[in-house]
Amino acid sequence: MKGDRVEIVIDAGGEGTRTYEVVASRAGRRVDIATRRGVVEVSEVTRTGTAVRTARFMASRVLALVEYPVSDRSADTPD
Repeated sequence: MKGDRVEIVIDAGGEGTRTYEVVASRAGRRVDIATRRGVVEVSEVTRTGTAVRTARFMASRVLALVEYPVSDRSADTPD
């Protein structure tokens, strides 16, 4: 799913907020989100389930997690 991406907004303390983005960089990859033991883990995963890149954030610092999935249909096809 080329175009699949996730934006993560975190509280950076005295610096305000920071925004990070994890993108499925090639066709056939996807972005998975998991929350375990107070940690939010965002990973770019291949078709076989192998994690290519992983970003980890403390769950207490995450302000927003926005998913932008790619649509199944292209924008120019009629309904």
